[in-house]
Parts: sequence; C-alpha cells; structure tokens
Amino acid sequence: MFKDEVIIHVKAGDGGRGAVSFRREKFIPRGGPDGGNGGRGGHVVMVASPHLNTLYHFVYHPKQVAPNGSPGGSSNKNGKNGHDLILKVPPGTIIRNHPHGNTLKDLQKIDESVVIAQGGRGGRGNKSYATSTNQAPRRSDPGQPGEARRLHLELKLIADVGLVGLPNAGKSTILASLSAARPKIAGYPFTTLEPYLGIVAGPDYQTLVMADLPGLIAGAHQGTGLGDKFLKHIERTKLIAHIIDFSDPLPPPEAYQIINREIKSYSKILARKPQVVIANKTDLPEAQANLRKYKRQLPRGLVDISALKRSGLQKFVKALFKKL
Repeated sequence: MFKDEVIIHVKAGDGGRGAVSFRREKFIPRGGPDGGNGGRGGHVVMVASPHLNTLYHFVYHPKQVAPNGSPGGSSNKNGKNGHDLILKVPPGTIIRNHPHGNTLKDLQKIDESVVIAQGGRGGRGNKSYATSTNQAPRRSDPGQPGEARRLHLELKLIADVGLVGLPNAGKSTILASLSAARPKIAGYPFTTLEPYLGIVAGPDYQTLVMADLPGLIAGAHQGTGLGDKFLKHIERTKLIAHIIDFSDPLPPPEAYQIINREIKSYSKILARKPQVVIANKTDLPEAQANLRKYKRQLPRGLVDISALKRSGLQKFVKALFKKL
C-alpha cells in the first residue's frame, strides 16, 4: 500500500555504564583500578534504498529504538558499542522535526544516508580516574542517554516526467504501454488512487522515469475529487506531460486550462515547469474532429497519440527526450 507521509519516534541507544573494579591477582597486592569504559549506544541511521517506494512499513512500527551500549567490565574491558539501527526509506524522503517542521535531511540519492539520532557516549570506568594523588578511585560514570526525536517523514517521488490530466485521460494506459508498470486501468474516473512509477526506454539505450498521478478536476486545490496533494510527487520532475482526452465532449483547450489552473494554485514554481502536451485517443472519430478544430488553440508541438492502439507512442517518447 502506498504511504507518502508518516510520523515516527526514534531513540538512539544509551551509553553503557563505566565499571568500578580493582585488580585482584595472587602475588600482586594493591593491583589498582581496572574498571573499563562503557560502550557507545547505537546510532539511528536513515538510508535511501532503491528497493522502496513507500513509507508504509513504518505505519505499524512507528517507534524505532537502537540497542544500548554494554557496561564496562573488570580487567580494563570496555563495553561493546550498541549496533546502529538502519532505517531504510525511499529516495526522495524528506526528514523533518515534528512538530516544528524544520528539515533535517532530504535523501534524494540512492544509498545516501544520515545519522538522525546520535547514540549516547559510554561512561568512564574508574581506571580513567586514577591519578598520582588518587590511585584507588571508586568513581565511574553512567552512560549518556541516546538522542530521541519525533520525526515527520514525507516522500516526494523522484521522476523525470510526470503525467497529469483529467480523470480518464489515458495516463495509466500510456504508462502501461511504455513500461513494465501495471497501474489499474478501467473505464471510470479515479481508477488511479496513488502514484505509479515506470521506466521508459528511449533511443540510444537511454531511459527515463515516468510518474503517473491520480487525475485532477476543477477545484482540486480546494479538496474536490482526490484533491491536489499528489502534485507534490512531480515537484522534482524535469518535465510535465500534459495528457488531454480529445474524444471527451469537454473542449480540449478548456481541459488544458483546468489542469494548468490547478497546478498554478498548488505551486507557481511547478506551473513554470516545461510541458509537452499530448492529444490522446485520436483513433476515435470525435477526437480527429477535435484535433482539426482545436489544434491551433493549444501550444505548439502538440503530439497526437492513441495509447490504446499504441500509435504515436514512439513519437511521444522522442518528444520527451528532446525536451529533456
């Protein structure tokens, strides 16, 4: 199940306590202090994993605690450090303090990592306190507590191209035709309820990552339909592919304006991203009529395709790579 926001609590391990011990061996009177230091508590580390595309694995495990360090021992034995707790997240995860909201790290690259909570330092054993004037100290330190944080994790998918359009414009069919992704496809609105990613092959062994987003409708920025919250997943894209159903009774220029108004209402920065406008379902007679009637009212470079019949798709892919 797709989950792009979650709040979790992380706690690094506490440091181990230092030991109070004295050397006791035959023929060695007053052997002196030999208490070792405690081990460091485990850090909490977050790593961007290429094998994840959701934060759902934190839903039932919102509390993550790293192991504590071991206490020091006699014979100058230091305690073992606690193992670091490695938390894997998808690339594109933004880590923020909760509830203040300040960003701690934005993990965009695969295998990029950050220590998000420091383990506590181990306490000093009495060996560390021995001096020329205090040769038999009975003092040791407790380990320091590990750092604890409450975090807000937000996922913004990383893709090269984002597909936007009204419901039933054919975005999912396009993604399924060009990649191995298998989004839900049906003949009714809002079949896509979560973003899907697919890898599209291009000329000269090039590839791009394409994101299919749920459909937008007029008033999405006010919560109508599925709202516009999914638009955050194309904030990182380099290019928007604007899909228009030319067989729909709604005039294509009006459909084009509806989507652009919703994008602008969500983010003016997103509205400035370059677009490739796609006329879909042109295998239907009504779409051909609309293409002749409205083509000049839309931006230059309009690409006409039929995702269902798989016609014009290579022309579409070439246009994407050229624009990128």
